[in-house]
Amino acid sequence: MAKRSSLKQDACPVARAMELIGDCWTMLIIRNAMLGQRRFSEFQKDLGLAKNILSDRLRVLVADGIFTTEPAADGSAYQDYVLTDKGRAVFPIMVALRQWGEAFAFSPGEATNILVDRKTGKRVPRMALHAADGRPLGVGDTRIKAIVAG
Repeated sequence: MAKRSSLKQDACPVARAMELIGDCWTMLIIRNAMLGQRRFSEFQKDLGLAKNILSDRLRVLVADGIFTTEPAADGSAYQDYVLTDKGRAVFPIMVALRQWGEAFAFSPGEATNILVDRKTGKRVPRMALHAADGRPLGVGDTRIKAIVAG
């Protein structure tokens, strides 16, 4: 199987973002970190991911500045993987994926889980995109505008 080309220099922000976080395992590792996991063993046990694949994904996430490593909080010889500001900024993307999944990836009545506000216990409202004047925006209401560097 041919290795795919890198999208790190692509002019499209979506392509570059997919290069950084578009892998399924990468997003699940980030999700688990957002849920409080910090240790290699926690990610491995929960995801059932082969150790070599998990090690590779974490190495790339650290190199790309999405995670940082810190000495283990309990003083052991292990290290913790901690989301950086860049990693925490994935949260709205994660919520959008979750809400899309809630709407389209389950059959009616199928068991799932929902995202709730920790303070109120109420379900987080669906995300929506709005124009500067407050109008809701859909796919037909936007276009791409090229910006020349410099």
